[in-house]
Amino acid sequence: MTKWVYKAEEGDAGMKDLLGGKGANLCQMTKLGIPVPPVFTVTTEACNAYLAAEGKFPEGLDKQIAEGIVYLQGKMSKDFGDDRNPLLVSVRSGAKFSMPGMMETVLNLGLNDKAVESLAKQSGNPRFAYDCYRRFISMFSDVVLSVEHDLFEQALKTMRNQKGVKADNELTTEDLKKLVGIYKGIVKEHYGEFPQDPRTQLKMAIEAVFKSWNIPRAKTYRKQYHIPETLGTAVNVQCMVFGNFGDNSATGVAFTRNPSDGAPGVYGEYLINAQGEDVVAGIRTPLKIAEMQSHMPELYKQFMDICVRLEDFYKDMQDIELTIQEGVLYILQTRNGKRTGRAAVRIAVDMVNEGLIDRRKALMQVDPSSLNQLLHPTIDPKARYEVLAKGLNASPGAASGPVVFTPAKAVEAAQSEHPAILVRVQTTPDDIHGMIAAAGVLTSQGGMTSHAAVVARGMGKPCIAGCGAIDVHVADGYFAVGDKKFKEGDVITIDGTTGEVIAGKVPLIEAKVSDEFAVLLKWADEVRRLKVRTNADDGPSAQKARMYGAEGIGLARTEHMFMGDRAELVAELILMLAGKDRSVPDVANRINELLIALGKLQKGDFIDIFRAMDGLPVTIRLIDPPLHEFIPSPEKIAERIKRLEAEGGKESEIANMRTLDELKGRLHEDNPMLGLRGCRLGILYPEINRMQVKAILEAALDVEAEGKRVLPEIMIPLSSHKNELIVLKELVNEVAEEVFRKAGKRIAFMYGTMIEIPRAALTAADIAEQAEFFSFGTNDLSQMCYGISRDDAEKHFLKFYVDKGILPRNPFQVLDEDGVGRLMRLAIEGGRKTRPNIKLGICGEHGGDPESIDLCHRLGLNYVSCSPFRVPVARLAAAQAAIKHG
Repeated sequence: MTKWVYKAEEGDAGMKDLLGGKGANLCQMTKLGIPVPPVFTVTTEACNAYLAAEGKFPEGLDKQIAEGIVYLQGKMSKDFGDDRNPLLVSVRSGAKFSMPGMMETVLNLGLNDKAVESLAKQSGNPRFAYDCYRRFISMFSDVVLSVEHDLFEQALKTMRNQKGVKADNELTTEDLKKLVGIYKGIVKEHYGEFPQDPRTQLKMAIEAVFKSWNIPRAKTYRKQYHIPETLGTAVNVQCMVFGNFGDNSATGVAFTRNPSDGAPGVYGEYLINAQGEDVVAGIRTPLKIAEMQSHMPELYKQFMDICVRLEDFYKDMQDIELTIQEGVLYILQTRNGKRTGRAAVRIAVDMVNEGLIDRRKALMQVDPSSLNQLLHPTIDPKARYEVLAKGLNASPGAASGPVVFTPAKAVEAAQSEHPAILVRVQTTPDDIHGMIAAAGVLTSQGGMTSHAAVVARGMGKPCIAGCGAIDVHVADGYFAVGDKKFKEGDVITIDGTTGEVIAGKVPLIEAKVSDEFAVLLKWADEVRRLKVRTNADDGPSAQKARMYGAEGIGLARTEHMFMGDRAELVAELILMLAGKDRSVPDVANRINELLIALGKLQKGDFIDIFRAMDGLPVTIRLIDPPLHEFIPSPEKIAERIKRLEAEGGKESEIANMRTLDELKGRLHEDNPMLGLRGCRLGILYPEINRMQVKAILEAALDVEAEGKRVLPEIMIPLSSHKNELIVLKELVNEVAEEVFRKAGKRIAFMYGTMIEIPRAALTAADIAEQAEFFSFGTNDLSQMCYGISRDDAEKHFLKFYVDKGILPRNPFQVLDEDGVGRLMRLAIEGGRKTRPNIKLGICGEHGGDPESIDLCHRLGLNYVSCSPFRVPVARLAAAQAAIKHG
């Protein structure tokens, strides 16, 4: 029979697939002699079997759970379901990967109307017993019976107000007994009688944890962090220990290093006479873990020793839950702690310097995407602003945005491209979609280990928690600071580094990277095989990318250089090329004038880029837009004609604008992404490509004359047949000879193409006869492989496809290995067959995605190219791919 249940002594840290991270670590700590309350774990396989059977326990599970209870009874010398000597347990979820707060927990399970009296007598503390019972009723009813949690919170708040107290621990035994009655009345109204049989309670709780694997917030979290849907969750049934037993009891959460900045030293919070949820709820102000040294010196020393032992074993920063019951320390959980990108980098480098891990382990320990956090803006120190309030600096970085009070509004704001600041009393796992969408998070309650703090840090979003000076009124749509009110839509700024809440929008400046950041990336560069280039269209962007370690430019988009004031010149050139008789001298002269003017501007662009990339290769893509995009909209043309007529403009200008209006209609394409663009445009209107090639090579010669090394690569876009490359290669070589003859000197350059059409990938052996390099344009290659318009799909149905699991990932964010990746593999094989030393790269948006970079490494590309700010991400991801795959 399948083994569904494991006792603590039967597992270890290597069994996370089966026992989940929490269960495996509890087993491992037991083996290490760490004081862990006795526990047994129901496997992830049992969860998946239960879900597959649509709510039926697999054969043998009931029996094995019963055996597990006998095991716990023997460890604790108590009896589960016994009214005189009751064993109480917690029931917690635990997937392979940490999902803080996403799935369910029930504490104090086993209590009922009789057992609570026994607990009161045994403990000699009736207040403690009834506090446990009211907590159990609330949690069980919320998690298992689906009774709204806020109903219990409101009853608790009403009781506090009636008694004139601020904190739960100020309520008397009689107050808590009344609350138990009120809570049971709430359950009866919304569900029925509260279950009194502990074994029924346990089975219902285990089923609730199984079901919680598929609740919306858990699915949203898994999607955000790419956690497979098929893993399932384990269930840990653990003997209760009580931090609310009295003043010699406590509960807390601690990290073995600072999760915000990575500074050494144990960092966390604890509460005396409290249970675990009190620390994160924010109703009482927690104490810093360091204060335990004066309150409980021997236990503090014991806990510090345990922190060292756990970090030494796991070779990573640990997130530890502790409970002290009547002067005895217990560890309830350890896991690799969530941290900011800044902290991750420092921790990795520090651990190498301390001899705890080696460089390769350090590189694998940092999530490449988290490096984005180090490059985000902070508040300009010169800025003047009004500080409204100050809370806990829970997650660093700064953000401005309109205030919203609900997750739905945060999503709505993000969709309108104005990300908001999500303001809550405190966040819960149900807020996850709003936190993902928000620019930052502000809460009036909660500590440094609250849900808001932990989740925001993991996302790299600025967060201020526990800002008690703000009074949040979600239902009325405002928060108040003193006599000032801020309504939904009012703009504020939050500084997660200082904890300051600021009125209005404040100037931000770019982040400065740490010394550890540079060290880690240096180690990455020593390991990786893939080169990392950047996509940049101007000198400043190229300089920025080089500062971040770019080893060249993989894509300079020349059509981007024609925007702004230059668009009118391009529009007129199109008018002349497409709408006039070029044999007419005036037309020919004007075409020549426009080409000279644009060529001069282009040459200046290329000079800036070549200077910035001194000694590094620069791939310049010749013009690739749908041509009609350069022509103003009919509304703008009409407005221009009206203005010219009102100002007495030249008839020739007015006539040109009217012709342009007519041309707009003639150039309009029903499917412009598959129309007159790319190399087709260069073949139909060769004057534009001639101008660009001339500007590229003249700029290269000028910059080389300055003593710099220039390595230009001219790239033909959207080729599908080798004959297109033959035609344009003849043009490029002809222009090159003219430039070199006039200059009296030559410069080496490469000629290549983008592989972004499936036919080009399939006929790559022929294409490589003409091309010295391939650059995969994976944006278009993915569109054409799927037959999907990216913009339309993301607007209408792609999210639905991913949500429903029809597609495992958005293929425009992560390369589709089975389809697009196979086309790339065929192109690589074909290209190398014809030209063994062909240079191969990728310049689509996937070039900065860690999973896609892993595929590029396995495919054997020479380089990836991405936006400047993603260059550090790509450098680390490329190193991790080399470590994983060699």
